[in-house]
Amino acid sequence: MNGAFDPKRWWPAPLLPLGDARDLTLLFVVAALSFLAGLAAIAALASERAAVGWRSELAGSATIIVRAQGAETPDAAALRAVVAVSGLRGVGEVRALEKAKADQLLAPWIGADALPSDLPVPRLVTVELDPKTPATGADLDRALSAAGVDATVDDHSRWSAEIMRAGVIERNVALGLFALLLAILGAVISFATRQGLAARREIVDALHLSGATDGFIARLFQARFARSAAQAGLAGALLAAAMAAALKLTGAGQGLTALLPIAWRDLAAPAPFPVLGALIAAVVARTTATAALKEVP
Repeated sequence: MNGAFDPKRWWPAPLLPLGDARDLTLLFVVAALSFLAGLAAIAALASERAAVGWRSELAGSATIIVRAQGAETPDAAALRAVVAVSGLRGVGEVRALEKAKADQLLAPWIGADALPSDLPVPRLVTVELDPKTPATGADLDRALSAAGVDATVDDHSRWSAEIMRAGVIERNVALGLFALLLAILGAVISFATRQGLAARREIVDALHLSGATDGFIARLFQARFARSAAQAGLAGALLAAAMAAALKLTGAGQGLTALLPIAWRDLAAPAPFPVLGALIAAVVARTTATAALKEVP
């Protein structure tokens, strides 16, 4: 008698084979869905961070468009605007942009050579606001009016509102995409469960003859597809994190572009997907198998 340890004598083979070439397509689809969901989550976090950064920059500054009056030169009008708002509460640094800078800002719209030298281009005055107690656009308007300066204040509130609206849209799109991917995962698992039952009809019949209940057989498929979804989901999540890391390194540590700054902590966003995929697969497989077994005569 051979005294060597044989694990097959102690642990029987599983009723459903662990390795089945027919499940490769399912594994690929689940991994791809996890990969796409991971990228969507990382992109949503990066875009949210970008929106918050842009809004903070806009909220911390204002622009004054100064128009000269009568014989006053544009530079003199800009200087009066700087003096009018410099001592205002909630205002930090105030700086008048020179004419060359104003021309550069207008050039993309009307062309660099289309500006006559004597054109009275309004001067721009940039205002850095106190981040704790910033002055409002109304405060700047009152100070300029009191000094008799013909100017228009842009406190960037409209742009801030647009950025907030874009951030909400981005978040809703990400949530909608995530829900769609979960629905696709559930549909794929449901289809695979029915196909698996049909392909293993002989095993199911043998189990029924052996006294196995529908609940027992459903649990076999539940465990199988939950395990497969977890493994494929982990592969897809790791691939998404690896691609995001590559994009961050390619973009000089910021991301694909400076407009989509990826942080290292964002790479953890796909981490819950293997567990979530396994839970969805377990519930869908159990429900589908139970319903399908009831249809078996």
